[in-house]
Amino acid sequence: MTSKVDRYLQAGTRENTRRSYRAAIEHFEVSWGGLLPATSDSVVRYLVDHADSLSLNTLRLRLAGLAQWHVSQGFPDPTKTPMVRQVLKGIRALHPAREKQAAPLQLQHLQRAVDWLEREATQAAQRGDPRTQLRCRRDVALLLIGFWRGFRSDELCRLQVEQIQAVPGVGMELYLPHSKADRDNLGTTYRAPALKQLCPVRAYLDWITVAGLARGPVFRRIDRWGNLAEDGLNPGSLIALLRQILQRAGVPAESYTSHSLRRGFATWASANGWDLKALMSYVGWKDMKSAMRYIDPAISFGGLAASPATPLSDALRPRLTDSSE
Repeated sequence: MTSKVDRYLQAGTRENTRRSYRAAIEHFEVSWGGLLPATSDSVVRYLVDHADSLSLNTLRLRLAGLAQWHVSQGFPDPTKTPMVRQVLKGIRALHPAREKQAAPLQLQHLQRAVDWLEREATQAAQRGDPRTQLRCRRDVALLLIGFWRGFRSDELCRLQVEQIQAVPGVGMELYLPHSKADRDNLGTTYRAPALKQLCPVRAYLDWITVAGLARGPVFRRIDRWGNLAEDGLNPGSLIALLRQILQRAGVPAESYTSHSLRRGFATWASANGWDLKALMSYVGWKDMKSAMRYIDPAISFGGLAASPATPLSDALRPRLTDSSE
């Protein structure tokens, strides 16, 4: 009976959350040397010792993990005391930090990467190199679905062939049984249209055709001999994979992460007239604050601007284009 209860309790918490909780307990107990169950005083000392080395968001995640452990074990939660809350406020005041954001993937860089991958795939097919052809077709589909659907890295890695319907020249439906925004695990169906250029539907169909996929994870590792793994890609591997693709295509990629696909789409949609409500509905944001974090707003000063064609955010971040553009 206990094993059945544990199984359902585990299913009620997302795997990413469970990993975060485990990491928090390990950091508190092993790395710092704290004792469990903890007291409010020990939690305060833990926060103070890490105030200048960990971000406020990381400290809050650590507290959430500690709170979950105490509640699940039947102990009073030491993280909710007035002293702990006051110390957090003090850390926020004395260690202000601007939230880091991934640079949005610009459409011209997406185009350059896809063009390069398409050429590589064609040449690989001509010279009989199935491994390179597979990698290129997978990466094109990964980039275009990730961008045009604004998917998070874990959502991309959890896509299953049997849960996707794609019609050439029409569009595609992608079903996810659960996601970060779907707290009740009701499942969500996402749709993407077929496009004249950079089409996610054609890229997906090309990939599963050349890979011979009929079920299982859409995006998988490919070994040195061209064999596909049974499991899906690890979400933590997508940053390195994305940067590798862009660098090989001649795009400086240091500022890009896996979130750059999601933020790139949001920035593109905003610049192309999508209202915030439509964008939130399409991407799956539940609150406006989350949506605004991903958008570079288009603000115009008309003829008074010294350089009206250059967004301030682009001018202030390191240049991502080379002299050939």
